[in-house]
Amino acid sequence: MKVYNNILETIGNTPLVRINKLAADVPAQVYAKVETTNPGNSVKDRMAVKMIEDAEKAGLLKPGGTVIEGTSGNTGMGLALACIIKGYKLICVLNDKQSKEKMDILRAVGAEVVVCPTAVEPTDPRSYYSVSRRLATEIPNSWYVNQYDNLSNRQAHYEQTGPEIWEQTEGKVTHFVVGVGTGGTISGVGKYLKVGELIPMVRYSKSIRKLEFLMKMRYIHTSLRELVRIFCLRMLTLTLLIYLRK
Repeated sequence: MKVYNNILETIGNTPLVRINKLAADVPAQVYAKVETTNPGNSVKDRMAVKMIEDAEKAGLLKPGGTVIEGTSGNTGMGLALACIIKGYKLICVLNDKQSKEKMDILRAVGAEVVVCPTAVEPTDPRSYYSVSRRLATEIPNSWYVNQYDNLSNRQAHYEQTGPEIWEQTEGKVTHFVVGVGTGGTISGVGKYLKVGELIPMVRYSKSIRKLEFLMKMRYIHTSLRELVRIFCLRMLTLTLLIYLRK
C-alpha cells in the first residue's frame, strides 16, 4: 500500500495528456503536463517547497520563522502548504487586482494576506515588491522568498519537471511551451531537456495563433520574464505543453 507521510510528498509526477481537438491542425503530437494535479493546483508547488527547503539548509529560515512573499496567488498556495507542514507563519503580499477568492483561499490555509495597490511602480514603497522586502526587515526571524531572483525556483524544475517530461516522452520531446514570468520553469526545464526550441507563452490572447506559427516555422525564442497566470491553449487546467514532431 502506497501511503504518503504528508501532502508535500504528493507534489510532482503529474500526468502527460494528449491534446486532440485543439491541436488537430498542428503538424505535431501535442501533450499537456497537467500541473493542476499538484495539491496546490499549480506548477508553483514544486518551486515553493524547493525554495523553502533550500532556505532551511542555508540557515535562512529557522524554526518558528515567518515566510514572506509577494505573489499573485499560486506561489502563495504552494508556500502555504509547505508552511502548514513545517510550522512556519506565512505572509502573502498581493496587489489589489487579484480576486477576492484567491485572497480568501490563502487566508483559509492560514496565510496572512496584505493587499497593495496595483497602479504603482515596482520601486514605489506601496508596491507589493517593496512591501514584501520591508516586512522582511521589520519582522524578526523572517525570510523573504523573492521567487523572481531565487535560483531554487529554476533548480526545482531542473531536478523535477524536466526529468519527468523526458521520461514520459521517452526522450522524444523536441519543443517545450510554457507561460513565462519568473523564468523558473522555462529555464529549469530547458536546462535539463536541452531541446531545440523553448517557446514562452507571454500573452494569452495571442498564444494559440502564435503556437501554431512557431511550430510550423520553427521560430526559436526564449525569454525569462514574468510567469503569466494563464498558461497555454485555452485550458486553465493544463499548464505546460510539450509537442513532438511527426
